[in-house]
Amino acid sequence: MNARRKVRLAQSASHAVSIPCGDADLPGELDAAEGVTGVVLFAHGSGSSRHSPRNRYVAQTLQDDRLATLLMDLLTAQEEQTDLRTAELRFDISLLVERVIAAADWLGTYPLTQNLPVGVFGASTGAAAALAAAAERPHVITAVVSRGGRPDLAGDALKRVTAPTLLIVGGNDSPVIHLNRIALEQLRCEKKLEIVPGATHLFEEPGALERVSELASDWFVTHLRLAGKKES
Repeated sequence: MNARRKVRLAQSASHAVSIPCGDADLPGELDAAEGVTGVVLFAHGSGSSRHSPRNRYVAQTLQDDRLATLLMDLLTAQEEQTDLRTAELRFDISLLVERVIAAADWLGTYPLTQNLPVGVFGASTGAAAALAAAAERPHVITAVVSRGGRPDLAGDALKRVTAPTLLIVGGNDSPVIHLNRIALEQLRCEKKLEIVPGATHLFEEPGALERVSELASDWFVTHLRLAGKKES
């Protein structure tokens, strides 16, 4: 067990929720305990869902560090079936951005999270959606973390992001390192690129995902706490 992990303020409670987005209702799992200092929305990557074991691992770390988490599907069940055949919707960044924005706005109205600063954790194409959503909702999304992400797919939105942004890439994921370095140059907010030595794209190596979780949690705890102080 990692000694840096903290004890929760209270037993965390998981709530099955439904997030409205236009004609779609997207299923999600909100995990929140009393005394949390912020909430992190997960925007999963290509072909994944709220059941992603990697995102759930990171979410557990955030919960241990007194943050609420929202794991959700960005596609409906029917859309997921279509995407399994065509792989087209996972790269429909405009659609994913729309849904991340809807979820972030929903968190601002839901009783358990309405007074909490919001961060977004994005993986793969979900990172592009997280950053573009942050550009569109600068007063809602107050911190972003990308894991093995494709921030380059956010395009011109990168220049409008004001939320502090952490980009995490595996040291052996050379093509994605290059894309993240290009994106880092375009970001004009507080920003940082962390490269996890020896890790590949999915961070499957021993200790790699744990390091991702620690980096993400430190970033969110710091910046969501600062955002909370500004709002109070």
